[in-house]
Amino acid sequence: MCYLSVFQKNGDFQMDSEVSKDDFQINDFVVYPSHGVGRIVDEEIQNVAGFELKMYVLTFDKDKMTLKVPKDKIESTGMRKLSSPNTIGKALQVIGGKAKVKRAMWSRRAQDYEQKINSGELILIAEVVRDLHRNDEQREQSYSERQLYEAALERLTREIAAVDGVEERKAQEKVDKVLDGKAA
Repeated sequence: MCYLSVFQKNGDFQMDSEVSKDDFQINDFVVYPSHGVGRIVDEEIQNVAGFELKMYVLTFDKDKMTLKVPKDKIESTGMRKLSSPNTIGKALQVIGGKAKVKRAMWSRRAQDYEQKINSGELILIAEVVRDLHRNDEQREQSYSERQLYEAALERLTREIAAVDGVEERKAQEKVDKVLDGKAA
């Protein structure tokens, strides 16, 4: 079974994820770390260099992309089932918290943010949203900050929408409500 648990340490939420070979089903929503939420639309066997590979076929409708993932590479790719509603709640708590911006050079922080986004871990993505969110009274974001923020926000809202079974717009409203409450 694929599961993700979250625990709090020193005020920060930490990840404790374990993935085992869980058979995913066709039509399951899954998270592929470097692309976000996709849907398994098929299973197929493909011959590659004389070997038969069993593959899951994933689609990412919003990006108009199809990806084939060998079943025996599920763990190493980091593909996982959607987060639990409990983890969604923890992610919303994280984005409602106080931003924790390190005093490192922007290039190093940007690299860290990019790694968190591409980890596919919802809590880490929520940390990026929290740290890069700016309200109306704060200074403008640079282009690269805005790009990272929007990428993290999109990944977060897509997963919330898939877990809650709602449109992305509704998930975005849920996230905005938490971020607006943070400013108050």
